[in-house]
Amino acid sequence: MTEMPVRPLLMIVVLCAMCAAATARAASDLCTASVVAEDPDAYAIPARVLVEEIARRTGIAWKTDGPAGKNGAVQFRTATADDDLGSEGFRISTDGDKTPQLVVSSTSRRGALFAVGYLLRHLECSRGSVRLTEPINVSRRPQYAIRGHQLGYRAKANSYDAWDPATYDQYIRELAFFGTNSVENIPFQDDSFTPVMPISRPEMNREMSAICDKYDIDYWIWTPADFDLTNPEPRAACIELRSGSSRDLPRPDASLFPARAPGHHPPRDVLPFLADLSVLLAEHHPDAGIWMSLQGFEGDKTDYVFEWLDEHQPAWLGGLVGGPSSPPLPELRARLNRRYQLRDYPDITHVVRCQHPERNLDQVIALTAGREPINPRPLFNADVFAETAPHTDGFTSYSDGCHDDVNKALWSTLGWDPRQEPRSILVEYARCFFGASDADAIADGILALEQNWNGSLRDNDGINATLKHWQKLEADHLELAGNWRWQMLLIRAYYDAYQRERLIAETEWEREANRLLDPHTGRLPTDAIAAALSVLRQAETHPVRPDLRDRLIDLFDEVFESIKFQSSVEKYHAIHPQRACMLDFMDYPLNNRFWLEDEFHKVLTLPTLEMRQQRVTELRTWEQPGEGSFYDDIGHVGRSPHTIYDTGSGRGIGSYWWVDTGMSRRRLSWLVTGSPVALEYDQLDPDSSYTLRFSGYGDLKPRADGEALTPTLYETDENTFKEFPVPQELLADGELRVTFDSVYLEGVNWRRQPRLAEAWLLRQPSAK
Repeated sequence: MTEMPVRPLLMIVVLCAMCAAATARAASDLCTASVVAEDPDAYAIPARVLVEEIARRTGIAWKTDGPAGKNGAVQFRTATADDDLGSEGFRISTDGDKTPQLVVSSTSRRGALFAVGYLLRHLECSRGSVRLTEPINVSRRPQYAIRGHQLGYRAKANSYDAWDPATYDQYIRELAFFGTNSVENIPFQDDSFTPVMPISRPEMNREMSAICDKYDIDYWIWTPADFDLTNPEPRAACIELRSGSSRDLPRPDASLFPARAPGHHPPRDVLPFLADLSVLLAEHHPDAGIWMSLQGFEGDKTDYVFEWLDEHQPAWLGGLVGGPSSPPLPELRARLNRRYQLRDYPDITHVVRCQHPERNLDQVIALTAGREPINPRPLFNADVFAETAPHTDGFTSYSDGCHDDVNKALWSTLGWDPRQEPRSILVEYARCFFGASDADAIADGILALEQNWNGSLRDNDGINATLKHWQKLEADHLELAGNWRWQMLLIRAYYDAYQRERLIAETEWEREANRLLDPHTGRLPTDAIAAALSVLRQAETHPVRPDLRDRLIDLFDEVFESIKFQSSVEKYHAIHPQRACMLDFMDYPLNNRFWLEDEFHKVLTLPTLEMRQQRVTELRTWEQPGEGSFYDDIGHVGRSPHTIYDTGSGRGIGSYWWVDTGMSRRRLSWLVTGSPVALEYDQLDPDSSYTLRFSGYGDLKPRADGEALTPTLYETDENTFKEFPVPQELLADGELRVTFDSVYLEGVNWRRQPRLAEAWLLRQPSAK
């Protein structure tokens, strides 16, 4: 084959590039476009939103009057019946070449607003530039009727309580960009007021309702009752309050009553109460439906609800709501009359001690990031959506702050189109809020943050790579420094890396402390303890990675200023340590320093040297019980090598306990427990005797190779022990499988159910 001369080849390449650039400019440049609304009364707000958001991203001021600009226009039109868009759908079509005309057709203001969101997720916006990379010709309508999120202006929220009306306006608008069509407020739960609240709760209730009315977004109110529903006086006062408050709202579209949280009301009291409430509500807002949550109901209570509904078939009922501790959604859907809708109430805001716990989480995250951290979990939430949504007419998520913003975008988008892949949603999220230039890299960075929490933190080398990925993005996009969503993602990248570095160092310090306690060093217990304490306290004398820590403190300051995310009780007025206080727990010990300090103090009070030496040996060998013996920290993904879990159950491997406001001095293994399917051991010595030892709380019924075991020690208080000798004949094959009979207590709160913390298989001296 004859080679083409270099110069003609270069000329062809240059000419092709010039043609491509010219074509791109002619087809995509929308810098001087204008926005035209065919019916200003119907579409003035979506048109204004589009203009404002383009200006926010690019600095370009699109015109809203006069003819199309020289580089195109966006035209809002009313769809026809033939478009088959329903009440929320939209169509976007592109006409023209050199001056592209984007035509947005819809039948409602909210449909046009959803179209604006689609444009912002697909146009290429950067400072000084708006580009249409290829024609947009799409027709979209949502699959699920209810796509909402709870934005409760109340003291318990970790950011919502500090927002002013303008912040709510912007956030509700941005939720709509991903298909959200409803917002739920919590106006009546209590009278608590926080120092960061800019206006009173009644004022904000009216403001939020007005914002939703402006954007044609449904406004729900979450209305519990924390009094006896059979008591006439508070009952009448409550109904009057609800009725009067709703009268002042521009649009209450629905009212949700949670029967069991708070209040714990039986359904025989709830349903007549709601019937009376519906009469007064209908006087001011006849189209507003009343919904009832079945949280905490089971057995006879659930039966009563469905029997009552079948008998009365109330017209005022919009539907039922399933959520944490509710009967399963498939059961509710099967039993509910089709005239009523079923709404899910998924918890997308918490990661532990919640409805949908993280399934493979290292205890370190539970101890430091806590129950309510910045938690982008796109793949996890996509799985939950796929499992739950098909049984429902949609959802309104449980959220207590903006820390779960990625999860909200994912749920809203899947509620619109369940076929979308999580990564494509993240790319659109990045394009919408960070710009198009690195959207793919940002999407991959968010996915990497989720993987930071998958399994043992110590063994996850990807955490450092994730930090480097985000540090490069941070350096490349200084213009995003004030963007709160960007700040949150950076916090997670730095936070995870900081905790891993601490874990590695503090784990080694505890090992070194145990080596110093070994009697072979020749130290007396008093001297050995002093040496061990000196090593353990290096967390204070020689802090790990102060550079990461300093950057985190700056980021927490910045994200409080930008969006009022309250990561500290003292510094940022968080209402409770369990509410998003990542900063307050950033340096919580990741080894057993607290517990060992207390135990060492007890050792020094023992009356004899022999007793001191014996206890020091017990502490030193706690997790290293000797050759031929085995230890599992049940529930800890990195220290439970013999533990088998049902990974298909949807539950997390560990249950992470909240003790002493999160600053517990207990042994770390007692703060995480599990419910394993089995413990499996091999390479056992058939000639040795073995004893199973367990720590935990409540009852335990183990079986060894199917045979029930008899205890020689059986304590049931918290953090106490049980021992079960293993019958010698079960050891002949050198293997042992330990299973557990159910000890679940019907009707007992989950916090008081039996739990298992640690397991030892201890080898006794050889019988020969």
